[in-house]
Amino acid sequence: MKVSGHIIDVRNRRLFKGILHIKDNRIERIEPSDTVDGQFIMPGFIDSHVHVESSMLVPSEFARLAVVHGTVATVSDPHEIGNVLGVKGVEYMIENGKQVNFKFNFGAPSCVPATTFETAGAKITSDEVRYLLEKDEIKYLAEMMNWPGVLFNDSVVHEKINIAKSLGKPIDGHAPGLRGEKAEAYVKAGMSTDHECFTKEEALDKLKHGMKIAIREGSAAKNFEALIELLHDHTQMIMFCSDDKHPDNLVEGHINLLVKRALAKGHELFNVLQAACINPIDHYNLEVGSLRVGDFADFITIDNPSNFNVLTTYINGEKVAENGKTLIPRVNNNIVNNFNCEPILESQIQIKNKGGKINVIEALDGQLVTNCIEAEATTDQNGNLVSNIENDILKLVVVNRYQPAKPAIAFIRNFGLTEGAIASSVGHDSHNIIAVGATDADIVKAVNLIIEAKGGVSAVSEKEESLVPLPVAGIMSAEDGYKVAEAYSAIDQMSKQMGSKLNSPFMSLSFMALLVIPSLKLSDLGLFDGDSFKFKPLFVEHS
Repeated sequence: MKVSGHIIDVRNRRLFKGILHIKDNRIERIEPSDTVDGQFIMPGFIDSHVHVESSMLVPSEFARLAVVHGTVATVSDPHEIGNVLGVKGVEYMIENGKQVNFKFNFGAPSCVPATTFETAGAKITSDEVRYLLEKDEIKYLAEMMNWPGVLFNDSVVHEKINIAKSLGKPIDGHAPGLRGEKAEAYVKAGMSTDHECFTKEEALDKLKHGMKIAIREGSAAKNFEALIELLHDHTQMIMFCSDDKHPDNLVEGHINLLVKRALAKGHELFNVLQAACINPIDHYNLEVGSLRVGDFADFITIDNPSNFNVLTTYINGEKVAENGKTLIPRVNNNIVNNFNCEPILESQIQIKNKGGKINVIEALDGQLVTNCIEAEATTDQNGNLVSNIENDILKLVVVNRYQPAKPAIAFIRNFGLTEGAIASSVGHDSHNIIAVGATDADIVKAVNLIIEAKGGVSAVSEKEESLVPLPVAGIMSAEDGYKVAEAYSAIDQMSKQMGSKLNSPFMSLSFMALLVIPSLKLSDLGLFDGDSFKFKPLFVEHS
């Protein structure tokens, strides 16, 4: 097979006319030629850190959508399904991904469960981490979120780190806000990347110690604007990632959108493509081609570097997308799950007012971090705490989906719902059911829709009830990715019609149970202070 055009040779930072000769999935030779097609040929894009599960699609469906945007590979942390199903879940992701022509590069989850302050569905031990890391399909030790365990020499944490080191596999970091001597110690312990920086100063501090920075732009967390200027002086140390991307956003675009934005800001073409296409290959030792003789024939064609519209995507020499259409066929997907709870009652989410102020989570649009604020409690005629729609302080509930247990209750600001409720069994990291709503009755309805379906996202308003089922581990669908995206887009729009002003209400909701990100979150065991790593009472206590 031959493909001709203007070749963008990122590794050698040159542009020339040529013809790719492809044989047996690889580039056999590259022939310079004055007579070529008008298209431009370049390496494919790589998402350097993503939880495929957050697309709500199984890997084979994620691939069908991603290739349309020129993505040929991902560095994928199966941490989410690991928290639901353990090693069995990780192996499900590997096997499902193998059914399609796409280069998933999975990691071994390092923190399952993520903390001891929540109930997960499984545990991945040090021995199981070794078992996974010894697999050829597992390329790295996935994000070490337990940075206190790294710094304070937790024996289990360091055992996992040492296993990765002994096998020569890189270790991903995860340390939001870590600076100075602590950041230096974290890097020296072996953490090689971080995707959690939300200020340029924090990223520079970590770069100084040799840590590579993945600039994240996902459905909820958006750090591109704050960090992109780093590309000028740290080209070899920067990668692009999405971390978490919901299906409707994946239909719109992927890493290609970050490339376009970086170019629009005046960044040099080869610097941008170094981050988008090359640095992940070199850092993670990926078997992904970068347009060299002998490489796998993984590349894309674009119309020109000004518009940067993806025309075709090739993986192992096979055309997998063309003119905005996926060419990857759908495959049969198995259903695996771990769901064991009964419908809840309104009485189970009622809590009496003890007097005084309450601690409230303040959600921040476009960020995973939250603030802790204090507010006056609102009660009903029976003295029970209820949502205060007027001041946008709504009841938040987390229900253990792995075993019968009392729901955890808190309050949250900035969701903006003026009626109804939304709920989700995508609740990082343990994926219990999380719901927020204007009334207790609506919260219960939304939660019970998910329990009946054994997974999904739901919305309940005065006029309608809506559900997108997610039967695979309670966090993914096995259906056609484009149809799932359409259904998700509709329920997302419904939540905004109910008053939410958040850019991505369901994605933001899923992170309100993410305890490893400060400051205040809610697990199935209670309100949690991510700064002190301790539970916090709902009612404000004055010393």
